[in-house]
Order: sequence, then C-alpha cells, then structure tokens
Amino acid sequence: MLELRGVTRTVRLPSREDLHILQGVDLTVDVGEHVAVVGRSGSGKSTLLNLLGLIDRQTSGELLFDGRETIRLSDRRRARLRGSSIGFVFQQFNLLERRTALENVMMPLLYGTAGQFWKRERTALEMLDRVGLADRAHQTPGRLSGGEQQRVAVARALVRRPRLILADEPTGALDVTTGEAVMGLLDEIAQDSEAALVTITHDLQVAALSQRAYLLDSGTLHDVDSAHAREALLATSGIRAGREAVAGSGPAADAPGRRTASDAGARA
Repeated sequence: MLELRGVTRTVRLPSREDLHILQGVDLTVDVGEHVAVVGRSGSGKSTLLNLLGLIDRQTSGELLFDGRETIRLSDRRRARLRGSSIGFVFQQFNLLERRTALENVMMPLLYGTAGQFWKRERTALEMLDRVGLADRAHQTPGRLSGGEQQRVAVARALVRRPRLILADEPTGALDVTTGEAVMGLLDEIAQDSEAALVTITHDLQVAALSQRAYLLDSGTLHDVDSAHAREALLATSGIRAGREAVAGSGPAADAPGRRTASDAGARA
C-alpha cells in the first residue's frame, strides 16, 4: 500500500547550507501491517512522518501510495487523499479544549462525504463506544484523564476509517500501563479495519509491539538488530531507563517468528 524508494529530504538553512535529513529511505508497508520506526531525538522521525502523511514532499526518490507516485499530485489532491485515507495520532492529543469529546471526534466528518457529514454524530458516538468512552462523550478534554484524552484522539483519527494510521509518539505523554492499553487499542482497531499502522517512536517497548521495526539513523532505515543499533539506541533520549528485559515484555515480543525491537534489546 505504501512504498518509499530512495527517498531523501534536504532543507536549506539560513546560512544557505543544505541539511540532509533523510538520505535514501526504503520502506514498504502492506495492508494490515504494523511497522515501527525508532530513533533518537533529531534523527528525522518527524520529517519521515510528514512525508508518509503527505504533508511535505520528498527532495528526491519515490513515495507511492497504492502504487501511485504522489510527488506530482497537486496540493489539493494530496490534501484530499490525506483526509480520506490517512489518520494521525499525536503525542500531545491536539484536542480542541472547548469542544466535547463527541465534537472533537466529529470534526473530521465535517470535511468528509455527504453521507459522513449527515451521519457524523452517530458515527462519532459509535467510535467513542469502540474506544470505551461512550459515557464520556459530552465531557470536555479538561475533564478527561490523559489516557481518556488519547483515546479520544485515537477515535478522531480513525472515525473516517483511514487505510493508513500514523502514530507519532502516541504514548509519550502517558504512563506505562495506559500507554500499553492505547497501543493495544490502536493495534486492535487497525487489524479490524485492515488498516496499516506506522508508529514513530523513541521507545523500544512501543516498537516491540510492531510486526517489523526499523532504526532511523544517519538519515536511513536499518533493521533494529543491525551492527550499530546498540550505540544509536543508547544515544536516544527518552527511552525508559532501567528496563533491562525489554525482550519478553508482552505477547508481541514472545510471538515466534517475529522480529521486534525487543529482539534488538536482547541481541545488541
């Protein structure tokens, strides 16, 4: 469904020097697959997310969505494709403070099809029920816990049934238990709707929940068990310290035949 071939991203600094953020990224994401990209702060994770979400354009290389090259699409067509097929889940929730949970979840449906628009309240309520918050639908974010706010954000991201879900540090503002619950919810809904899920994170435990995990380092993607993974990951700020047994921390890590970020923690 999503394919990157030799994708680069370069920006011009005020000093007129070029900053090469991504330098030949290759990535394939299939329907129903959960892929994680882990890397330290400043490694280019946000830049990669913006490219995957069709917010920015690559400097060179190919980015294909359903086999179609996207760089030549107009801004309007990219926005339409992004709105209909891609859902974003952010670390800081980005909820409208003066709107209820129901109103927040309904927002994307205001820009959907005519059918989505007229059924927006019922559809939003169904999605809130799906994430276990039907009884909190009329509460504003200030009256919700951090975990509840993130579940509202998940519901908002999925209410239009996107085919690609991009989760940017989705557990960064949550405690460990709540974060695991949110990731489990994302995985469950993605599988039910056969959507692809790409998680961008600095956390090995979050990456361990994916089917495939990559390390973004020096502008390129590497398998997490590559030779330099240990050094690069140890330099990552924010990885929860003191967790030596990343391998085995949850069912995803124990599943036979799956290479996860926890494997890197065990082998590096």
